[in-house]
Amino acid sequence: MAITAAMVKELRDSTGAGMMDAKKALTETDGDMEAAVDWLRTKGLAKAAKKSGRTAAEGLVAVKVDGGVGVAVEVNSETDFVGKNADFQSMVADIANVATGVGSTEELAAADLGGKTVGDVITDKVATIGENMSLRRMARLEGTSVVSYVHNAAADGMGKIGVLVALSGDNEAFGKQVAMHVAAVNPAALSEADMDPAVVEKEKTVQMDIARESGKPEAVIEKMIVGRMKKFVAESTLLNQQFVVNPDLTVEAAAKEAGVEITGFKRLEVGEGIEKKEENFAEEVAAQLNR
Repeated sequence: MAITAAMVKELRDSTGAGMMDAKKALTETDGDMEAAVDWLRTKGLAKAAKKSGRTAAEGLVAVKVDGGVGVAVEVNSETDFVGKNADFQSMVADIANVATGVGSTEELAAADLGGKTVGDVITDKVATIGENMSLRRMARLEGTSVVSYVHNAAADGMGKIGVLVALSGDNEAFGKQVAMHVAAVNPAALSEADMDPAVVEKEKTVQMDIARESGKPEAVIEKMIVGRMKKFVAESTLLNQQFVVNPDLTVEAAAKEAGVEITGFKRLEVGEGIEKKEENFAEEVAAQLNR
């Protein structure tokens, strides 16, 4: 039987399945709509797809270091409860292991994990656990040595914040301290040269507007802005920040004392930048019961 676009649309609308999955279901069942629905349910695809519209802003960040390569991977779920689930944690750890061999989130989603793509493994887990999940992003960092740190660890190598720090030399203890600093302070960039020019220009504009409110002459304002921007850069860049372990030193000065150079860092925090729907606990429980 010929499978038409209208049939595919009808099945997608009724199940929430993806276009290719809907077409495959109809092909496998010779166009029988009811049988196609059952086929999708059997494969867990209808159930997974129906959940795909729900916000997944919780989950875990996992870190993995292999030689001079470090990766951090964020896998999201709908609730914090899933982040404590052993099956979910095992899957996230497996994905992090695969991530050391790829260069982007897209490559990771398509990478092989036990005979399936990482994307398909996550889809299968959605059907098993019953929550929307997603591979949101990954970060990769290379250096002479790479040190990792996880804040609020839920299991070994994974938690709410994952940090990687690359060093030119080998000083794991110091690297761990810097990674903890990054987790706590969340610098915008490594140095002034690495800062986003748009962010710097926006801050300068804001500071100019604030200064003009004082009514001072433009020549005075220009001098004021130089000082304010210098402070902004110092507070925003890792190398110029006061080291949390020893505030008398900048991070760069502390690195020099430790005999290394910090060449890069990555920081991923679960749900960062995702707009979360606010629900109280009673409403969250009710939502779970009504699924």
